[in-house]
Amino acid sequence: MKMVTAIIKPFKLDDVRDAIGDIGIKGITVTEVKGFGRQKGHTELYRGAEYVVDFLPKIKLEAAVADSQVEQVIEAISKSANTGKIGDGKIFVTSIEQVIRIRTGESGEEAL
Repeated sequence: MKMVTAIIKPFKLDDVRDAIGDIGIKGITVTEVKGFGRQKGHTELYRGAEYVVDFLPKIKLEAAVADSQVEQVIEAISKSANTGKIGDGKIFVTSIEQVIRIRTGESGEEAL
């Protein structure tokens, strides 16, 4: 089992959710986060004063998936989150040692 974590632009969330739902992923966790990478920040005007926004709003999406689905999930996220511009985000894949569904006690891939 793997945990697929994607940092994406906020306006791409619905597209990504639809894309991974279409390949059978039943559950995701979504968190509003802020950060920066190569995109750095940008300058904004507020009441005539210029200031730098260092941290940009992003969405952190997490999905626990079976090993057999990892490549499909990566492809779905990559295609649906892509704008072709800087700041599209990143996808991280990490191993999960164990998953337990609290309600039923199921473990492993059955708990996904």
